[in-house]
Amino acid sequence: NQHGQFARPLTLTDLEVGPAEIDAAYASLDPKVLGALERAAANIEKFQRAQLERDMWAIEVQPGILAGRLHRPLDRVGCYIPGGLASYPSSALMNIIPARVAGVKEIVACTPAGADLTVSPATIAAARLAGAQRLFKLGGPWAIGAMAYGTELVPRVDKIVGPGNKYVTAAKLLVFGQVDIDSPAGPSEALILADETAPARFLAVDFLSQLEHDPEAAAVLVTTDAALAQRVVDLILSELPHLPRREIIEAALGRYSAVLVAADLEEAVSFANLYAPEHLQIMTRDPFALLPRIRHAGSIFLGPYAPVPVGDYASGTNHVLPTGGCARMFSGLSVDDFIKKPTFQHLTLEALKALKDTVIILAENEGLPIHARAVAERFRYV
Repeated sequence: NQHGQFARPLTLTDLEVGPAEIDAAYASLDPKVLGALERAAANIEKFQRAQLERDMWAIEVQPGILAGRLHRPLDRVGCYIPGGLASYPSSALMNIIPARVAGVKEIVACTPAGADLTVSPATIAAARLAGAQRLFKLGGPWAIGAMAYGTELVPRVDKIVGPGNKYVTAAKLLVFGQVDIDSPAGPSEALILADETAPARFLAVDFLSQLEHDPEAAAVLVTTDAALAQRVVDLILSELPHLPRREIIEAALGRYSAVLVAADLEEAVSFANLYAPEHLQIMTRDPFALLPRIRHAGSIFLGPYAPVPVGDYASGTNHVLPTGGCARMFSGLSVDDFIKKPTFQHLTLEALKALKDTVIILAENEGLPIHARAVAERFRYV
């Protein structure tokens, strides 16, 4: 209020989107936008439900030993929805729907607000449609800290998910251990593998679409056709002066983007696995033939009619993906991120007797005699 943009002093309740603001958001939203959000949400939910596993499974490891695993959703999660310079209602769908499908009891979300403390109606509607119970007008590291430790207004969560800028990513890494996080997602990146069959105009627009995200974004084309590479470069340079967000695209072009020529598809695939991209597009004569050879990628887009934006918005897969080479050890956000999997076991006396000597020998070898005794005690009077 020190800058005079508010008519009255702010209270904590001003930082939460309430029922009246939700109703106003729905009322002001273009019906076409709401319809698009609903269609995208339906596809995302269908894909996430297909990934759900059984609530419990068990096997008989050996006669009398029953061992299994339970699936239990987290109690409360926090979803970060990026905003600030732009609004991303699609991120609300991508973060919140998998948590709801997984069975999380309470879902809270945070998103940056504008200078007048307003949030995009589309983001509000998307968060509500996806299933968030509470939405807070908080952004950046402050939102991450609030969800990790809890405040008078924001409840402490068990896990924080969602993309953000480098400051949000750094904050998530700092609170990891206090809460769980999905993955250290940084600036967006895409790698395109193409042979001579790929349309140059598709490659050029896909390349440029990745760069309009952020000056730190990366787009890389690897093709086996040098002539195709040159045509794509020419198209990019001819379009650049006329593009919206030109300054952002030019900055990203000069930093982490490249058009490369590989000797053959084997070399191109090897590079892709080393790069471990967030998004991997494969535009070759037979993209499915390369799929078994891809080891590291956040999400894979096959063929000329599967550009990255379909996954960003509405095909059903998630756009919250590992970046910066983290696809080597992380996957994209899914219901699995919101489920714990405790194990259980039950042994009969006969089964414990069959396993007794194995456990006692190993426990004594590790210098833990009471571990051994805990088993031996069961047979002391038998």
